[in-house]
Amino acid sequence: MLENLRQPVGIFDAGIGSYDVVRKIRAAFPAQDITYLADRASFPYGSKSEAELEDRIFRAVDYLLGLGVGTIILASNAPTITVLPQLLPRFRLPILGVYPPISAALQGVGADGIVAVIGARVLTNSSALLEYVAGQAGQNSGRVVFAEAGELIDLVETGTFLSDPARTQHTVSDFVETLRQQHLGLAGITLSSTHLPWLSRFFAQADPRLKLFDPADGVTTQFRPFTTTGSGELVTLVTESPQHPFHEFQSTLDRLALDLQPRLVQF
Repeated sequence: MLENLRQPVGIFDAGIGSYDVVRKIRAAFPAQDITYLADRASFPYGSKSEAELEDRIFRAVDYLLGLGVGTIILASNAPTITVLPQLLPRFRLPILGVYPPISAALQGVGADGIVAVIGARVLTNSSALLEYVAGQAGQNSGRVVFAEAGELIDLVETGTFLSDPARTQHTVSDFVETLRQQHLGLAGITLSSTHLPWLSRFFAQADPRLKLFDPADGVTTQFRPFTTTGSGELVTLVTESPQHPFHEFQSTLDRLALDLQPRLVQF
């Protein structure tokens, strides 16, 4: 029950993707209580305008504040880059975001390797991402390229990566091959949607030479100063829409063998 949690961290995005962050926080800080919100009523965040994103993120944060969280992790790359800076002054608690690991990726692929930042369209097409990359990469900005990966994100949120691995592998392999044809010297990919780490094995099969970089690793480290000691309880809350009903989310959890016992909410 929520009332039994001790200053939980609220972790959310528009679906199953944010569980990548949840599981890493649980592994690093076993005593940390967590409120995990899968805002499937708004899936996908990546297809929304920045104004729509700002409204929905504000409402989700406000809802989690009402539940008594002590810290929030916005576990989605797109709104972290595009709207989180404008929202931070409105709230009096720590809100962490998930950022593409540009510096780590460039260092990891060597002096000449090209890094592709892949994610939702609202991220990869944004001027905010260009500014972020310039700040992180400096004179190496020319070694960073961008690719929209909405089709891959859908494979995860719909559970297709579990129900049809052959189709998933074909889709991922085609995506990687297209990237290679467009960018000679491609050596690494930042999985800049929290959905995409679920596809890591498919990327490895498509091209074992590619290095993969998960943005969730950085936010796990950043969260350390904000940890609290509870009982390690995890409460899972889910919103729904006609396109993405509750039972679809429950089915995905079952196929992943995750015993999360989600509760349907709305805000």
